[in-house]
Amino acid sequence: MDTSVHEIADGVYRLSTCLPDVTPDGFTMNQYLIDAEEPLLFHTGLRGMFPLVSGAVGRVIDPARLRWISFGHVEADECGAMNEWLALAPGSRVTFNRLGCMVSLDDLADRPPVPADDGERRDLGGHVVRTIATPHVPHGWEAQVIYDETTGTLLCGDLFSRTGDGPALVHDTDIVTPALAADELFGATALTAGTAPAIRGLAELAPRTLALMHGPAYAGDGAAALHGLADAYAARLEKAVA
Repeated sequence: MDTSVHEIADGVYRLSTCLPDVTPDGFTMNQYLIDAEEPLLFHTGLRGMFPLVSGAVGRVIDPARLRWISFGHVEADECGAMNEWLALAPGSRVTFNRLGCMVSLDDLADRPPVPADDGERRDLGGHVVRTIATPHVPHGWEAQVIYDETTGTLLCGDLFSRTGDGPALVHDTDIVTPALAADELFGATALTAGTAPAIRGLAELAPRTLALMHGPAYAGDGAAALHGLADAYAARLEKAVA
């Protein structure tokens, strides 16, 4: 396996590794690095992927410079290598919403995490990011996303997850249909009365780039894509209830 590196927005880098055996056509594991005065890594990758991911980060910055570590929710593919990163970058800290810190990260992280309130903004020096709590969306009661206000990039975690490999960045294409197909395969999305409203709330940000954890990054009308996903989940919930 190899980890590719592509800049998908100004100073935002997609680090992608395709795992060939998860599905017949493969499955990508993506991390996102925001190169700023205080660099931030969103998703750490699995512990076994740490040499690949740290090597990929090293193509952009000195990994020891990393200042902030975050992710979408507490799951091995999102934060499995958290403590390896904390050891490599001595000035780094995990930042996460308060619920996730309380129920998991205060115990799991080798250095105390820095809790972030819902909607809290952090100036990284060149990029300003906002933590947005999204409980149970797409899954995990501590789920969150991070929005880079500077580039209009939504680091959206498992939202829009799809199978297969492909280009690093796609423009104005349908990313909803592949996401629904992956949901049929994995059953990973929690369908609740709050699912569609939470996604529609993210659409109000009108992001220019959607940074998917599993799949290509998307450039285009992010609000339309998010509304499309929300509508599809609302229809599925209505059908399930009926």
